[in-house]
Amino acid sequence: MAAATPLRRVLSCVILDLDGTLLNTDGLVGDVLKMLLVKYGKQWDAKVAHRIVGKTPIEAATAVKEDYELTCTADEFMSEITPMLSERWCNIRALPGANRLIKHLKGHGVPMALVSNSPRESIETKLSYHEGWKESFSAIIGADEVRMRKPSPEIFLEAAKLLNAEPSSCLVIDDSLPDVGGAKAAGMEVAAVPSLPKSSHLYTSADEMINSLLDLRPEIWGLPPFQDWINGTLPIEPWYIGGPVIKGYGRGSKVLGIPTANLSTEGWSDILSYHPSGVYFGWAGLSTRGIYKMVMSIGWNPYFNNTEKTIEPWLLHDFNEDFYGEELRLAIVGYIRPEANFSSLESLISKIHEDGKISKEALDLPPYAAYKDVPYVKKPLNS
Repeated sequence: MAAATPLRRVLSCVILDLDGTLLNTDGLVGDVLKMLLVKYGKQWDAKVAHRIVGKTPIEAATAVKEDYELTCTADEFMSEITPMLSERWCNIRALPGANRLIKHLKGHGVPMALVSNSPRESIETKLSYHEGWKESFSAIIGADEVRMRKPSPEIFLEAAKLLNAEPSSCLVIDDSLPDVGGAKAAGMEVAAVPSLPKSSHLYTSADEMINSLLDLRPEIWGLPPFQDWINGTLPIEPWYIGGPVIKGYGRGSKVLGIPTANLSTEGWSDILSYHPSGVYFGWAGLSTRGIYKMVMSIGWNPYFNNTEKTIEPWLLHDFNEDFYGEELRLAIVGYIRPEANFSSLESLISKIHEDGKISKEALDLPPYAAYKDVPYVKKPLNS
């Protein structure tokens, strides 16, 4: 974990956004739009997703209708997409770190409010699929329960009122740029967690910008700190990915002196978009060679400014030869840090080696070592 940051303020309450902050709503909505737009002969472009982030349902429908020049009205489009979404809310996933954060704050008695631009009925439905969430909030406010929706400060001020707290004692955590402005207008402190890639530079009005909920440090706001970091690493719910090793950008060995075993992102787009960019570690199984410790980056690698989100594992072992085409399976079990840019190639290389050292030592610890023998890593891909 990063070095401790000095205390900024002593706050007592937390106000959370729902869609895009706690729940992977954007991913589910994108999947539905992809299906529905085919009917109109259109193809959903995730690159324009910013047009609907933080919007009410009817505003989002209007934006899609205008962007794709649909022949239907916004209301007609709403009537089509609403049932498609409703039957899929049961599949909506909590974003990485969301369950951990809610459980942590509730366990320490920190009052929480949930504010959303969704109608109250929609909020209730989404919450019903996540055990323990609804009862964790002292107040829940939907867009249909206030006169002006976000980014108006009204809903934030109403939340503070229901929490019996001064606005200045509240920390707002939100992914939407306009909503950050609304929370600041309400006189609150804001930790922004952008849901759209490569957009962090836009959140200049936020008091803090975090890559994901995994990176939130409550103690800098005078709130109880997390106690689950182990020697600079965070245990996470394991996830798995695999495929044949492919040739990457040619910079691993040649530029960095660090040979990475790159995986194709084809077929893994949902997993890649769901997990925050950053540095992770775990176990790597090569079908004909064995199981090795590994550290990996997921993201756009700011120093090289990738145009696509990539997976770049570094197997912490000295190999005498390349193994392109061999089947590689990864069990990702821990998190180290968000991805970062570096002022020089030397500082980047130094940080990668530091990540490798942290990973190598951590994987000997029981919480991580237990995953070395999981069947997914040990079996070849075609079994």
